[in-house]
Amino acid sequence: MADYAKILKDKRFWFVSFLITWPVVLQGHMKWMQMQESFKQKFEDLQQKEDGDD
Repeated sequence: MADYAKILKDKRFWFVSFLITWPVVLQGHMKWMQMQESFKQKFEDLQQKEDGDD
């Protein structure tokens, strides 16, 4: 149990954890943004048709 406490207090552990998680989070965010953009492009025509019917 003492080993875990020592690891959690080690600043290198948190630095490496940050270095690993940052790109993963950034990649997930970029995929989400790409999906949102794709959705907008897919349904942009539908929105323009509805606006033209007014």
